[in-house]
Amino acid sequence: MGQYKNQAEAEAAGVYISKVKSYVKREGRLTNAQGRALEQYWPTMGIDFEDAVLDLSEVFGRTAPVVMEIGFGMGKSLVEMAANHPEMDFIGIEVHRPGVGACLHDAGELGLTNLRVMEHDAVEVLNKMIPEQGLARLQLYFPDPWHKKRHHKRRIVQPEFVETLRSKLQMKGHFHMATDWENYAEHMAEVMNAAPGYANTATQGDYVPRPEYRPITKFEVRGQKLGHGVWDLIYERTQ
Repeated sequence: MGQYKNQAEAEAAGVYISKVKSYVKREGRLTNAQGRALEQYWPTMGIDFEDAVLDLSEVFGRTAPVVMEIGFGMGKSLVEMAANHPEMDFIGIEVHRPGVGACLHDAGELGLTNLRVMEHDAVEVLNKMIPEQGLARLQLYFPDPWHKKRHHKRRIVQPEFVETLRSKLQMKGHFHMATDWENYAEHMAEVMNAAPGYANTATQGDYVPRPEYRPITKFEVRGQKLGHGVWDLIYERTQ
């Protein structure tokens, strides 16, 4: 930050300070199907980033519980959840464009009307676009573990993030995390157990069995066959 005390002071002086991201942007190459899906379905299912709070009932044309997922990958499980729960609305955020295209393709093929996607930094979306108490659940499945100790500060589950999230969750709304890195699971539990206004829903220890609404992925099945563990954590907003 140099001579500037904070980000706001630097911006006021017209100086750009790069921010640490909780992800690495990997563009990849779009398949023809993904490219067509982006062209065809983005106008109705895509949400462009704006520095303005969304009216979620206007976005979906109805009032229903809203679930947001950060980092949906190729979107298979997100599309499956939206198809299995038509009574709920879903917003998926992903910075990997082929994943956004794949998700739109699958959702469009099924004719889903309760799913919207965004291609932007999730932390900024939470801060700028999600209304207070707008979410019934936030899902964070298999985020980048940043397994090297010097990179742990890049993990998205940090005190500042979970405090921001708390105001976006409805009372008794849930923050559901899943990871296949035990060290990250321990980190998630440590951060969340210290966070004010949350209660762990686990009846024993810090972890819960995979809830039925979270589909098991091919990646997860392959890991289980190799003896890899998966840890689910669900915390409820209490205040």
